[in-house]
Amino acid sequence: MRLISWNVNGIRAVAKKGFLDTVKELDPDILCIQETKASVDQLDDSLLNIPGYKSYFSSAERKGYSGTCVYTKREPVSVSYGLGEDEFDHEGRTIELDFGDFILYNIYFPNGGRGPEVVEFKLRFYDCFLKKVKKQMDEGRMVLVCGDVNTAHKEIDLSNPKANSKISGFLPEERVYMDHFAETGLVDTFRMLYPDVTEKYTWWSYKTFARDRNVGWRIDYFFIDASHKDRIAESEMLSDVMGSDHCPIYIDLKE
Repeated sequence: MRLISWNVNGIRAVAKKGFLDTVKELDPDILCIQETKASVDQLDDSLLNIPGYKSYFSSAERKGYSGTCVYTKREPVSVSYGLGEDEFDHEGRTIELDFGDFILYNIYFPNGGRGPEVVEFKLRFYDCFLKKVKKQMDEGRMVLVCGDVNTAHKEIDLSNPKANSKISGFLPEERVYMDHFAETGLVDTFRMLYPDVTEKYTWWSYKTFARDRNVGWRIDYFFIDASHKDRIAESEMLSDVMGSDHCPIYIDLKE
């Protein structure tokens, strides 16, 4: 089973750049999208009903902001939206799908780049998420988490760590929470398979044509609970897929 995660930086924008053709070519079993920047009533049928897929959308109350969706060939047992805390559930950031044998989270984690108060919001969001997931893992559930986490964990995960050490996305307090992910039992699937591989990124700034020079950050992840990490057959980036300032990432899951 192949699962793909992709921050499209606007689903209507990427639709004009061949999104539907890309989905057809990649043919994932489950496709998780972040930063849709659209409500359902702003989307045409081609995006709402891709042949062969069920779709689930969560939109922000604020127009043109945040938002997530999941396209899946396999119908979930249940779908829920948000983390269950009012503070975090107005921006369409979280979709939770229970497939019976595993739970899948598609999350667009907050970006702390707009100031210290937003960084604090981001850290509270991390905290709320980890408490919920830990409870499910303690109950023995297999948990998969994907999305734009908006933090590079280690120096190996971005091009210029020293230059960015005081910028949100690589602040010490944000990186500590990435440690907390691991301590909670969430395994970074890419680093599990490729602990020492360098220059593998998922986001590049548009402003500086950084993608042409591969000056990037690895801020998009697939995590799996440690008890089920042997189910991961592959975890990689699809860095040649264009259309967004992020590239898709994927895992192959053993049945």
